Amino acid sequence: MKSLLGFLRSDRPVPRVARRRLSIDIAQSAVYVIGDVHGCYDQLLTLEGMIAEDAAALPGAKLIIMLGDYIDRGPSSAQVIDHLIHRPPAGFQRICLTGNHDMAMLDYLEKRLSLSEWWYMGANPTLLSYGIDLERLRMVHNSQQMLDDTIRSSIPQRHRQFLRSLPILADAGNFLFVHAGIRPSVPLKQQSDEDLVSIRSEFYDNAHLLRQWVVHGHTPIENPRQEGRRFNIDTGAFHTGKLSALRLWNKKGRVLST
Repeated sequence: MKSLLGFLRSDRPVPRVARRRLSIDIAQSAVYVIGDVHGCYDQLLTLEGMIAEDAAALPGAKLIIMLGDYIDRGPSSAQVIDHLIHRPPAGFQRICLTGNHDMAMLDYLEKRLSLSEWWYMGANPTLLSYGIDLERLRMVHNSQQMLDDTIRSSIPQRHRQFLRSLPILADAGNFLFVHAGIRPSVPLKQQSDEDLVSIRSEFYDNAHLLRQWVVHGHTPIENPRQEGRRFNIDTGAFHTGKLSALRLWNKKGRVLST
């Protein structure tokens, strides 16, 4: 009995679970793909308004695909997650994919990542958006364990569940939507979750091998840009104020930015 209780009370991390991979049909839809938000709630609301106005003139179904990285660096991560948990704009469906920052936050909450590692990625604004002042907490708590316990208990359960539920890609046949990119030489089913949210050079250097159009974020650039069969829409909203979306409709693309 003692050993069972000891196991139940252990501080072991929760194992990471492989993310879902969606297969979707966008043939009859106007699709709006939004890049890395990074806590920029005001820009997200502005961009959604622009999308709603643009979509009002288009027939058929409307879909918003979020490419992940909803948190860190920008000022309003908690508000962004709360917004995405609720219903999408009227007349739209919405798919929220995961990014490496979203996975890191969940890794910290489930004890797979240290606070210092998450902090290095830009966690402080995220903590502040939940009303967590780390410097004050350090004055109150005399151990890292107590500090971590307080922080983890301050994050709403619905936000944890949102982070757990995020799929890692959406495969639409000719188009693939993913946070960072893929290894072009590896079959899609064999791509690792870690690569899909973190890859850079191997994806960029071998983009000529792509068989699908890959719409991604992860690496901030000044303006959304197509290179070969990949399209990057991360315009670094947390430091530029510019959040961008790519509209796909009737075999054409259009960029919208705040």
